Order: sequence, then structure tokens, then C-alpha cells
Amino acid sequence: MKASPSDQLQILDIQRMDFHVAMLRNKVATLPEIAQLNTTNSRLTVIRDLQVAAQTQISDIKIELSRSESDVEQVVTRLERDEKRLADGSTSAKDLEKLQHEVQTLITRRSELEEVELEIMMRIEGITARLNELKAEEAGLITKSSEIEELKKTATQAIDGEIASTVAERLSTVTNVDKTLLDLYEKIRTSGGTGAAAMREGKCDGCHLSINGVELNRLKTLAEDEVVRCEECRCILVRGTK
Repeated sequence: MKASPSDQLQILDIQRMDFHVAMLRNKVATLPEIAQLNTTNSRLTVIRDLQVAAQTQISDIKIELSRSESDVEQVVTRLERDEKRLADGSTSAKDLEKLQHEVQTLITRRSELEEVELEIMMRIEGITARLNELKAEEAGLITKSSEIEELKKTATQAIDGEIASTVAERLSTVTNVDKTLLDLYEKIRTSGGTGAAAMREGKCDGCHLSINGVELNRLKTLAEDEVVRCEECRCILVRGTK
């Protein structure tokens, strides 16, 4: 296969552009802002899960508080009834001692239930305080995520602009290159290898391996427009470069 030395040099330019675009796309995919966003959003997910758990706890404890309040209310109702009986003097002497004992028992029971009620309310207060802390952290993370997203957008736009410029330059270059040579280059490149590389100081720039002496001597005998391939990596080996 033959192609002018000029076309072969332009294939090297195309390879350089393709490598540059690949490097830029990898840069976009590995922006530090992406890792920062992932960390921030992961924490945001945890915070929201913790909020749901806290809200569920509060709901469950409020049910417990409602039961406790009902228990206190029942005791208070009975106590008020008994105290009224004691006050109006309608209780017989026979039942008076029994009623007084019941009143004391109810007072003790009311005190115990009120302590339980207070403990439940304190638990709600503690979880509510924690929930408020989680909400404050969530708000901060949302702001941080938005700021990082904006930084990522700015960085991506700058790189995308450079990619677009390089792609445009490539499109302009390929129109001047022999189609057969270009097709060979694309076939090698899309198969996962380096499409083209320069030969410098007896080495292939693609695989960075030295070319054996016999092959070097053979290459010296070939015409400048002869297209050659690296024996190791099979890329288009462009001679005549500095």
C-alpha cells in the first residue's frame, strides 16, 4: 500500500488529535468535582435516611406518649372522684379509711405515671433536636452539592469547548488524507490499538519497542510513499519524522 509522505504525516496529526480528544473525555469523566459530588450526595442520602428514621421514632414515641397521657388522665379522673367523695362527707365511717388509702395509692400512681410521661416527652425532645440537626446538615449539603455542580458544569464546558475545537480540526484534516490510508488507520484504531505512530531513533512511538536491525535495514530500502506497519503493535509506522 502506498500513500504520500504528506498524507502519512497528517495521519500522525489525526492520531495526535484522537489521543487528545480521548484524554479530554477521560478528564471530563474523572473531574475531582465528580468524586466530591458523589461523596456529598452519598452523605445527603444517609442524612435523609436518618431523618426518616428519626421521624418514625418520634411518631412511635408519640403513640406511646398518647397512651401514657391516657393512663394519667384515667388516674386523675378517679382521684378527683375520690377526693370529691372525701370532701362532701358522703362516705361512711366504715369506708372512709379504705377511700383514703385508695386516694394515696392514686396519688402515688399519678406521680409514677407523670414521671413516665415526662421521660417520654424528654425522649421526643432529644430526637427532635437531633432531627433539627439533620435538617440543618441536609440544607448545608444541598447548598454544597449545588456549588460543586456549578463548578463541574464550568469545568465540563471548558473541556467540551476544547474537544469541539479539536474535532473540528480533525474533520478539516481528514478531507486532505488519502481515504485508503485513513480507512486503514481507523480500522487499527477501532480495534483497540494505536492507529499510527512515528518511528524515532529506531523505535516505534506506539509500543515504544526497538525495531530489530533486519527490519530497520529493510525499511531503509523502501520508497518514502510505502506504508509500513510496526511488527509489534501493527500500527502505521510513519518514517521521516524528527
